[in-house]
Amino acid sequence: MTAPAADRARYDRATAHLDAPLAIVDLDAFDANADDLVRRAAGKPVRVASKSVRCRALLERVLARDGFQGIMSFTLAESLWLARSGFDDILLAYPSADRSGFAELAADPKLAGAVTVMIDDVAHLDLIDAARDGGREVVRVCLELDTSLKLLGGRIRVGALRSPLHSPAQLAELARAVARRPGFRLVGIMAYEGHIAGVGDSVTGRPLRSRAIRLMQAAARRELVERRAAVVRAVRAVAPGLEFVNGGGTGSVQHTAAEDAVTEIAAGSGLYVPRLFDNYTSFSGRPAALFAQPVVRRPGVGVVTVLGGGYPASGAAGPDRLPVPCLPEGLRYDPQEGPGEVQTPLLGSPADDLLIGDKVWFRHAKAGELCERFEVLQLIEGDAVTATVPTYRGEGQTFL
Repeated sequence: MTAPAADRARYDRATAHLDAPLAIVDLDAFDANADDLVRRAAGKPVRVASKSVRCRALLERVLARDGFQGIMSFTLAESLWLARSGFDDILLAYPSADRSGFAELAADPKLAGAVTVMIDDVAHLDLIDAARDGGREVVRVCLELDTSLKLLGGRIRVGALRSPLHSPAQLAELARAVARRPGFRLVGIMAYEGHIAGVGDSVTGRPLRSRAIRLMQAAARRELVERRAAVVRAVRAVAPGLEFVNGGGTGSVQHTAAEDAVTEIAAGSGLYVPRLFDNYTSFSGRPAALFAQPVVRRPGVGVVTVLGGGYPASGAAGPDRLPVPCLPEGLRYDPQEGPGEVQTPLLGSPADDLLIGDKVWFRHAKAGELCERFEVLQLIEGDAVTATVPTYRGEGQTFL
């Protein structure tokens, strides 16, 4: 029996008493992936990206392991909810315009001590001050560095459109603005190199494209190593008490960890290992999060139809944003229909061995977005479900 076939047999046995649709996390794979992130971080703590997990029980599980420290959140409302739930080291990875959230933060010493907010513009400071509503707590802030690679005098840009702060001088100027502003304390710098950490460099069937990506990423790493170090020096000259410099992402952990200027690594998708992380030469992980849809029709030879399954991921629309049927192996979408909101036809010889009510297992394209579709995760160890835990959605929390 092949390894995928053995996994399918385990998952089917473990969930035989449960009706699909359902979602699982294989804890053996999850823990192995956590160990691999720690190994690649080489002694630097890994801050867990909650966007890629979206389940409090699994955040608690991974943070209880050696090598992990703190959460990187994605909205201010989520940050405050996590802080009220007992998490005490939360870095908000994106600027916010949540005025009511800032009023809560500035009025509560527990929340203000646990949450660090992201800024890249003096306007963010102005918005927070205007939202305080009498709250006098000091707000912890982090500056975000734009990691994009700029070529030909800036006419070519490689990287996500995030922070406008690209040069050491720009970050030092904003650091001085924070230092002059009562009610704020600068505690960190964040730099997410998505064009390195979030782009696979071994695209199946595309050797020339893969080589071009590797060359781009190597050039981007060289440029960023020098610029990030210069940024940290410039900001520390203004704020010598800087607590952390965060960098990385699942696909670049070992490279970022090797930088002296970086004190901690951010990662999250590497715990679940969704399909977008299959095409990397820098690491390989075990798929840990899957969902199952039930067979509800057998329209003909070599065809079955499952209920639902059309769960596209965020980002530029394309085939790589779709879930992929993975167990049993050999199933594919009908090119005329693709994965549908209500039904999904699947083609291939394995369809003839599937009966009404059988489960087909899928992998989502992006990690935590799977949890927006399911209220609970079935946690599997070996061939048994050992716990059922709520996702954010299952706790009534849908932050975006």
